[in-house]
Amino acid sequence: MNRREFIKAMGFGAATLAVPGCAGINSQAASGESKKKLNFVFILIDDLGWTDLGCYGSSFYETPNIDRLASEGMRFTEAYAACPVCSPTRGSIMAGKYPARLGITQWIGGSQKPTEYADRLELEEVTIAEVLKRQGYATGFVGKWHLSPRTADIRADFYPDKQGFDINIGGDWSGAPPTYFYPYKKRNRALEEMPEGGEEGEYLTDRLTDESLKFIEANKDRPFLLYLSHYAVHTPIESKQVLTDKYKAKAENLPAGERGQFAGVYGRYNTRLVQDNPAYAGMVQSVDESIGRVMKKLEESGVADNTAVIFMSDNGGLSTVPREGPTANLPLRAGKGWLYEGGIREPMFIKWPGVVKPGSVCDEPVTSTDFYPTMLEMAGLGLMPEQHIDGVSLMPLLKNKGKLKRKAIYWHYPHYHGSGNRPSGAVRAGDYKLIEWYEDNSVELYNLKSDIGEKHDLAKEMPDKAAELKGMLGRWLKQMNSKMPAAGPRDDFEVWKASRKQ
Repeated sequence: MNRREFIKAMGFGAATLAVPGCAGINSQAASGESKKKLNFVFILIDDLGWTDLGCYGSSFYETPNIDRLASEGMRFTEAYAACPVCSPTRGSIMAGKYPARLGITQWIGGSQKPTEYADRLELEEVTIAEVLKRQGYATGFVGKWHLSPRTADIRADFYPDKQGFDINIGGDWSGAPPTYFYPYKKRNRALEEMPEGGEEGEYLTDRLTDESLKFIEANKDRPFLLYLSHYAVHTPIESKQVLTDKYKAKAENLPAGERGQFAGVYGRYNTRLVQDNPAYAGMVQSVDESIGRVMKKLEESGVADNTAVIFMSDNGGLSTVPREGPTANLPLRAGKGWLYEGGIREPMFIKWPGVVKPGSVCDEPVTSTDFYPTMLEMAGLGLMPEQHIDGVSLMPLLKNKGKLKRKAIYWHYPHYHGSGNRPSGAVRAGDYKLIEWYEDNSVELYNLKSDIGEKHDLAKEMPDKAAELKGMLGRWLKQMNSKMPAAGPRDDFEVWKASRKQ
């Protein structure tokens, strides 16, 4: 009997689950406590940049609902995705493990060269949804999944309903929708797992919100986990026309020197320096309206005071591509696909009524593997260190009772990416961050406290510190049994073009 079968056989119903490596998963119901279990709404936005919200500095995008939500909880200024692309980060949230440990180091569907990667979240992983479901929670998944293989005859075997969710709406193998407009079909591809209904002109972000509200209404009298994983603001960049027109007018009113600015990277790529893309801005507003509707529904259903809301993005904003990226991440460097801050630093906040002080701000580095143990503790269930082995509970931060006992956060992205990134790894310890380029083992070192834009490489000025962090990264890569690129230096643009044909 494997670990997953053993856990299912045990049922998670006893006051303490005697599983090796698990530190007492407690059941409120079993202990006779009358306190109602905490609900969770986990909101994951795709490709949302660190500065894409008003509460993080954007003056072009309009996000009043999200800004209000952030003000009602704790806003994290140094929160990180576990990878600069989507699937690995999504796996890290579900399993509480680094992507390198899971083997999912690339977006599923990307090239298997020069480094092979796992193209699914294995069913052996006990997801956070499975744990909560076995404690009596209703579990609903709405939106983008992208943790299953693309192979037609087996991909549904790895969809959310096989990973602990009672319902799955829209979650399939897709990394992006064919289009954001009903019937969500273009050429020969359509979103799977979408319920019947819909009408011409319907917008996907709105539809996923409608389905989320139905889930809340249906489960307001029992504990629930709603995992709302919007496809937005990922490509294709498609907004409702009325919003595109609104922001087009707004962009035209920007001073001439504050719009249409780009900087070159390696001669082939352009990094957007100003937020002024009208369609992207419209997509951001639709997401904001979605969050406003969800928060209103929690209030109307009488569950807002007993519901924790978690908000995060899966990787940095898309700012660097061969043509023009839709958003800008300044003052951060680069964007999606890179291990510079623009690719991995995310907007994140947690609202927990009665526990987290509204308007609080946390500057301590945290990462997406941390959600799993944090949610377990928030729900009063104890920890499962054997499963979320790379996650650290954020409870001391949320309750303002100290700092995390963690020396460093690590990344491993041994792939080429359409943003221009080459295979690389990174480590952040304290204020210092080191990036290693696997093609030639060269390194860059930055002090993020004094140089958030990573403009001043300290590797030659501080060789001892660079050697220290490079050693830490190397030891961690071995500990993870990380797969490394199979070949030496190759042209990143040519490899990327080849991957698009697969």
